[in-house]
This record gives sequence, C-alpha cells and structure tokens, in this order.
Amino acid sequence: MPAQQINQPSNQIRLTNVSLVRLKKGKKRFEVPAYKNTVNSYRDGNETDLDNVLQINNVFLNVSKGAVAPNEDLKKSFPGMTREEIVLEILKKGEVQVGEKERAQDLERVHKEVIDIVAGKLVDPKSKRVYTTGMIEKALDQLSSQGGHAGRHAGKGEGAEGSRSKSREQSAGTSTPKADGEADGEAKAEKAKPVWTGVVDAKKRSAKAQALDATKALIAHQPIPVARARMRLRITCLNNILKQSVKSAPKAEGEEAQTGTVKDKILSFVEQVESQDVMGEEWEVVGFVEPGSYKTLSEFVSTQTKGRARAEVLDMAVTHEGD
Repeated sequence: MPAQQINQPSNQIRLTNVSLVRLKKGKKRFEVPAYKNTVNSYRDGNETDLDNVLQINNVFLNVSKGAVAPNEDLKKSFPGMTREEIVLEILKKGEVQVGEKERAQDLERVHKEVIDIVAGKLVDPKSKRVYTTGMIEKALDQLSSQGGHAGRHAGKGEGAEGSRSKSREQSAGTSTPKADGEADGEAKAEKAKPVWTGVVDAKKRSAKAQALDATKALIAHQPIPVARARMRLRITCLNNILKQSVKSAPKAEGEEAQTGTVKDKILSFVEQVESQDVMGEEWEVVGFVEPGSYKTLSEFVSTQTKGRARAEVLDMAVTHEGD
C-alpha cells in the first residue's frame, strides 16, 4: 500500500527561532514575527535594517497559524496607516513574546547563573570549603519542593511515638501550652524566614537578586550546613589613634557599655588574623571578617577615627576548594 501523502496548507508559514511582537488594538491582537535578539537592538537604534529584524515583513492575526491580518481589520485599528507603517508601529510599541523553547533556554541560563553565584558565596561552616554546584542545586531543589523551607531537623522527633506521647499528655492534662504571645511570636519568626520557590524569568528579577534570595533561604533553613564565605580585609590605622578609648554598645539590656581601645574594637570584628604589623606610623592587620560585620566595621573606621583608619577589601569571598 503506497504511503499516504499529507498535504500541508499552502498559506501556513512555519517559522523557527521566532519572537512574536504583539500589539492589541481594540478587540484585535496583531502580531509580527521577528528574530529573537534584534527587536531590542532596533528599539535602541542600533539596528536599522528591517531584514535583520523581521522574519516576514507583514502583519498577522496569528503567526503560528499563518493567518495574515485582513486589510479591513488594519484600516479599522490603524486608520490612515499603510501596512508597512503598521509593522513599524507594532515593532516599536508591541510586547515581545518568545517561544516555549526559548523561554526554557533562558530560564535554564538564569538557573545556572544563580547556582554559580550562590556556590561562590557559601561554604561549609566547619571546613570553610566550597560546595559543588550540584550540592547547592540539590539543596535549593529541596527548599523549593517543600514550599520554600526545609530545615535539616524538620520532622525529627515527631514520629508516631512522639505524637502518641503528646496525645497522652494532653488527655492527662499534663501538657504545658505556650502563652498566646509566645506562640504568636514563634509563628511570626518562622513566617519571617526567607523562602525559596525556584528561579523566575530574569525580566521579573535579576539573577543576582535571585541568588541573594537563594543564599538567605539556605542560611535560614540549613538543608545542608552552610555559612557565608568570609571577606578578607586589610585594615590600617595611625598608631596614635590605636590607644584611644571607645565605648561599645552593651550586649544585653541592663548591661553597662564596655570600654576599650580603637585597636581592641577593630580586632573584635576580625574572626581570624592572618598578619599584623607596624610600619612606620601605621599599624596594619590583615584578616577574615564575616560579611555581615563589614558594614559596622566600615562605619566605625570612618566615624571613630575621623578618616585616619581605612578598611580595604582584598577578597569578597574567601573559600577553599574541595579535595
């Protein structure tokens, strides 16, 4: 039996790597097919050749079906304009749409970029070694699959036996319910924790901003043990300033302010001293500082020493590669 021949509609135009530029006028929506990366260049004035922008220089009601816009519809929606002028109008003011394949590729690119940024900023708290991008990706997948939060100890100790014990305590009247204020406080604290539900289009939120969200969520929920990689700083200060007394804010309510020297205060920010030396009239220390402490240290150096000390960042994120 001979193979059947399939006749394709003669008016159907098949397009690949297409971006649709859509503009709605009244109840009608008009489309022009353009090349993916050239529409913005055209709008910025960097591309003037329409052959490099448009796949087909025509106006459609539906590009995928090959439905060309009738002249009657164009006259009603764009009175006094030629078809060529309408094409330019849609290119300038229309909303750019991309195909499913292109959207998936863009999302995958943003996903990889986010993972790479996060992996460069987090380390194992004990070994200070970086995690592989694969481990970071799995940890974030765990967060997103559990509604944005997945603590390492979630659910532990709350098995069937634990539930039965709680039920027995409640029925016996021996349970110790928390005060409403305490319970509300804990609920708000839990609710306030950052969550991670996955990567979104870079047009909605940049990869850098999403990486910051992911980093905060990993630190808050600890699906794997993580900490921010420390910064490496060089701090210099004139010797005659080092011994000046400064007061530190009390650590707890009711405690008195602590008094120490400028040198003591600076070293209190440094987790690990790499080197310390006196060169002429200046004292210099190189060491590692938690990123969260850098702003406070920088403010102290600029205000308390009146500009006679400075903090220089040598490395934004110090990590150790795994074996």
